[in-house]
Amino acid sequence: MSGVFSFVNTLSNSLGPGTVGIHGDSPQFFLNSAFMTLVIMLLHMFWGIVFFDGCEKKKWYVLLVVLLTHLLVSALTFISPHYGINLVSAYMIMVFMGIWAFFVAGGSYRNLKLCLLCQDEDFLLFNQRSR
Repeated sequence: MSGVFSFVNTLSNSLGPGTVGIHGDSPQFFLNSAFMTLVIMLLHMFWGIVFFDGCEKKKWYVLLVVLLTHLLVSALTFISPHYGINLVSAYMIMVFMGIWAFFVAGGSYRNLKLCLLCQDEDFLLFNQRSR
């Protein structure tokens, strides 16, 4: 729902009079907006996981990191004409926060390796017994 609400204004602009890109705007405005909406949605999930873990363990620096990265990604959207810088920076922060959220949620290198190499026999469907 967050993505729908953040992208609805962009979609309403596409229905109005005029064409995006005439007055120096990027012709890839809608594509860039879609990718930025995607990264913001994923970041909100990752921020939520890390933020509540920080609250639960009373690690106040974690809350500060989440708030500062949120402000940084929000501030990046002010660099509108430079969509490449915007998206690359936001996706780098998303990868960092995603890895952090993975480990906070109980993930490990071993579990990730077993999952990616399809070697975890507990989760493979062909090894499941009928009950």
